[in-house]
Amino acid sequence: MEYRLLGRTGCVVSTLALGTMTFGSETSEPDSLAQIERYIEAGGNLIDTADVYSGGVSEEIIGRWLKTKSTSSREELVVATKGRFPRGNGPNNRGLSRKHLAVALDASLQRLQLDVIDLYQVHAYDALTPIEETLRFLDDAVRLGKIRYVGLSNFTAWQLQKAVDVASFKNLSIPVTLQPQYNLLVRELEWEIIPACASEGLGLLPWSPLGGGWLTGKYHRDERPTGETRLGEGKRNGVEAFDQRNPSQRTWDVLEAVEQVAKARQVSMAQVALSWVADRPTVSSVILGARNLTQLEDNLGAAGLHLSAEETERLDAASAPFTADYPYGTSGVRQRLRTIVD
Repeated sequence: MEYRLLGRTGCVVSTLALGTMTFGSETSEPDSLAQIERYIEAGGNLIDTADVYSGGVSEEIIGRWLKTKSTSSREELVVATKGRFPRGNGPNNRGLSRKHLAVALDASLQRLQLDVIDLYQVHAYDALTPIEETLRFLDDAVRLGKIRYVGLSNFTAWQLQKAVDVASFKNLSIPVTLQPQYNLLVRELEWEIIPACASEGLGLLPWSPLGGGWLTGKYHRDERPTGETRLGEGKRNGVEAFDQRNPSQRTWDVLEAVEQVAKARQVSMAQVALSWVADRPTVSSVILGARNLTQLEDNLGAAGLHLSAEETERLDAASAPFTADYPYGTSGVRQRLRTIVD
């Protein structure tokens, strides 16, 4: 396992993070605990969850596991969670208001059985709550010792920039990470979001790096899956997601390129896709989303795997998202990415 800094901080995290969205739902508690143990054994130290994963059960499973560990063992880990989405039916049981986040944070601390959360992320932007209110609550939580670092998730570039600028101007805790969807099939954030993160020193924590299973090679052209399948968009929308991606030639060009690189490397397609994401500009750690130990074992094989410049260029060419016109012309986007890399 390799390690990097978490955004602009001095906190060190493994390049592969353990995502726990399936814990308590698709993954049983015994299997969840087995995943945690295997991940730690492989050298991983960043565990990511959220208060809405499995209705809070994901945090509870992690908390029960943490309770069995010594203080020194817990301190070696970086635990991240999120708050924002509904945890009840009341009008204040959602959003990024001080009222909701105060309750959500304390509840996460209790479920995780921790005194402090290393990285507390707001799960998505809230247009109804002034960003100053959200940032001041997060800063208060840092000063009270309830959280160590502030992170964002699913923010657009202008929302991210506004949060950073307001925090800087008002001398509040500045967000250090952004958790977005990022993979070979979803690269549009390279237009604005990655340049914004690079400019402000935020580290990326990509979720769905395998595109909901697409980049593992499990789906085939015109072979519509039957029954429930996640495909990265949720069980109920899985088949609809296939219908959207299947007609796109780009989808199958990407999968073909990933498969060819994987065969030449004698590794899995998943490992190639994970390696590509891990080595993108501004990425601090890639969030794995395995449902079982077999999938996790394969994903961990990406640790330390680095693609050659030729292999990367091949994947870049097949997956290029340059379908938008002004002001996102192909040459302009490529120039901005070269600037980030240089």
